[in-house]
Amino acid sequence: MKGYNLVALAIAGQLVVPAVSAADDTNNSSIEKISVVGSRIALRSATDSVAPVDIITADQLQATGLTETARALQFAAPSYSFPFSAVTDGSDAVRPANLRGLSPDHTLVLVNGKRYHSSALVHLSGTVGKGASNVDLNTIPMSAIKRIEILRDGASAQYGSDAIAGVINVVLKDAREGGTLTTQLGQTYQGDGEQWRVGANKGISFSRDGFVNVSLEAQHKNSTNRAGLDPRQQYPLRPDGSEDPREATFNRKNHQVGDAEYDNVSLFANAAQYFGDSGKLYGYAGYSQRETKSGAFYRRALDSRNVLEVYPDGFLPELAPKIKDYSALLGYEFDWGKWHLDSSAGYGKNSFNYRVENSINASLGTTSPTTFDAGTLATDEYDLTLDGSRYFDFFNDSEIMLALGAAWRQNGYQIQAGEEASYATGDYQGKPGGSQGFSGFTPESAVDEQRHNTAIYAELENQLTEDFYWSAAARYEDYSDFGDKISWKLATRYDFTEHFAVRATANTGFRAPSVQQLYFTNISTLFNPDPVTGDLVPTESGTFNNLSSVTQALQVGKLRPEESTSYSLGLVYTGDNGLTVTLDSYQINIDDRIVLSSSLTPADSDVVAQALAGTNAESARFFINAVDTRTRGVDLVISQRFDLGSMGDLQTNLAYAYNNTEIQDIHLPTILNGLQEQLFDHIEQVRMTDSTSHHTGSLGFTHHLGDFTTNLRLSYFGPYTITYSTEDVEYQGKTTVDLSVAYQATDNFTVTVGAQNLFDTYPQKRPADNNFNGIFVYPLTNTPFGFNGGYYFVEGRYTF
Repeated sequence: MKGYNLVALAIAGQLVVPAVSAADDTNNSSIEKISVVGSRIALRSATDSVAPVDIITADQLQATGLTETARALQFAAPSYSFPFSAVTDGSDAVRPANLRGLSPDHTLVLVNGKRYHSSALVHLSGTVGKGASNVDLNTIPMSAIKRIEILRDGASAQYGSDAIAGVINVVLKDAREGGTLTTQLGQTYQGDGEQWRVGANKGISFSRDGFVNVSLEAQHKNSTNRAGLDPRQQYPLRPDGSEDPREATFNRKNHQVGDAEYDNVSLFANAAQYFGDSGKLYGYAGYSQRETKSGAFYRRALDSRNVLEVYPDGFLPELAPKIKDYSALLGYEFDWGKWHLDSSAGYGKNSFNYRVENSINASLGTTSPTTFDAGTLATDEYDLTLDGSRYFDFFNDSEIMLALGAAWRQNGYQIQAGEEASYATGDYQGKPGGSQGFSGFTPESAVDEQRHNTAIYAELENQLTEDFYWSAAARYEDYSDFGDKISWKLATRYDFTEHFAVRATANTGFRAPSVQQLYFTNISTLFNPDPVTGDLVPTESGTFNNLSSVTQALQVGKLRPEESTSYSLGLVYTGDNGLTVTLDSYQINIDDRIVLSSSLTPADSDVVAQALAGTNAESARFFINAVDTRTRGVDLVISQRFDLGSMGDLQTNLAYAYNNTEIQDIHLPTILNGLQEQLFDHIEQVRMTDSTSHHTGSLGFTHHLGDFTTNLRLSYFGPYTITYSTEDVEYQGKTTVDLSVAYQATDNFTVTVGAQNLFDTYPQKRPADNNFNGIFVYPLTNTPFGFNGGYYFVEGRYTF
């Protein structure tokens, strides 16, 4: 009850930065007022801010022609990466994304300034952010988004855990009248990946001072496939030793390597009711459901994991998860004397139900089902916040704003076991147990755990002179599972002239171990290359949590929070002619980064052999605080508007992001000394430091002429490295071009035609000795822009 009482008694909480707009103003002003993340002082634009902020409007997101929120954001903000992956289990359905080259869970996501919950999925395959769980931005429909604000600066002292790389704030639409209907159709140049999206948004004024804005969106996409032909023998030899004649007619494009097929429906509502000039009841609620289908590794007819009587030609197991996401928040803000107070209660839940289709449990023989419920991951979060702020007279006839506050949060994590057939091991011909493609969660893996934390904070902001601004923040958080942490932040900005300013920040931060990392456990089939033949060999790998007897035997120790120290220095230029330039450099040091270790086998150590004795796992991996890193980078943004007279007007934008992460130290438990290379091997080190492009950039042109709007965007993705077994392969940088033309046919209707990846650019192919017999033509993980090639689309938009 201590946490509840603290929230009830405090006069403030988690930092909340409301988006103040025309719809928020009872005077219905036509001029939008923007308060961006990172500052409580109102009316700050991106170039006025004390830290680097990107503001991406709904029009900019829609101009990409992309139907996924996270992917559209990647092309709008180069510092945000959303790499492509395929044949990576659940990560095919919920792909990891990151900011400034750090882990996906180093970025805090807010909706309307309030913390948003994460996905239940843990990325276990070889993707960027292996071992992390990220917020699934695709649960928020693009139809509901007014703008997205990206704070590219550490902000744990302001917002709490996870804000090491920065903060993404999704601002929902708040129009109280009118609406839009949008339909988009498209497919790839190769004729697959056909998709459609239908979105509707409507603002409703239910009282003179109240509104609800509702968005509904539905999408469908067929899969894409860029797999090579499988040259291997498919069928057992005939009794006389001759080749099975079916080899000649077999369809050798038996793998599915590309985008997953998916169906998605989402509903979001944003609402507020104003009471005079000082009271506001507000809230939002959202629901989304996504069903995807992607391929695992193909099982040939002759494979020991196959049952010929069921699949005489072999089979491709399909992962078909069902993802459900719920969120709701209710808050009330009001004035009490000179204080502005804001209280809110929020809830979010995400569940990931593993379903496996076109599969088999070979150990059950011909009696095995072919479709399995392999279990469900779920996470939920409760948030209570109470915060307040007021101004005091200060030095030099200025005013200083004081914010005080508290917050309470509870996170829960559940693993529900799959049906027995998904994990059972029968006695049919000594064949392996478990559903092929993804083995189900066993009852021993089932967990239902939770933890909570309480936070209090204080923040000061002051515009001391017309030219000099400063702020300071401190935050204390107490977690039920590992103890407490204190973080702080200092920020300042000085305007030398009306055109030129310098800004700087320094802060400490932290990221608490997620409940997914604390409690996830499972034994699954991984495919590792044979050191002699290079063939991928299945092994049963156990992921063991901190509660497991295996991790206790290995003396891994309890997970601790990651701790960061960050610095930034930036220059801002704003010209009278519409030219704006921001250049920001930064350094982020992170100690005790949590990683999912490489797999240890009994052959590595007698200690490992003893720890694994009695389990069904052939190897063990676990989460561990093991790595210290340093990330340095530079972000450059230049924008300019040109008045072309009779030729219309042109808006240009150049954005460039550089980041480089280096490993400073690797530290392991004493009992594991000598196993450093095996525990966090070269593959994992490269994945952390070089698998994301160090250089990314974009050059965009938006031209308006009469009823036509043309968008041209060039996106550059620099070189990146992927390690195959012991070989490091550096993939070349590539540039993609996107082009769209919108025609305003009537006052209400606009039609847009366009192409993404106009010139059909593909990444560099995998080396011949590491492409799985030519089947995996392109890298399966971490390709910055994917390998689907060109895509064309048409969109109709009706505004009323």
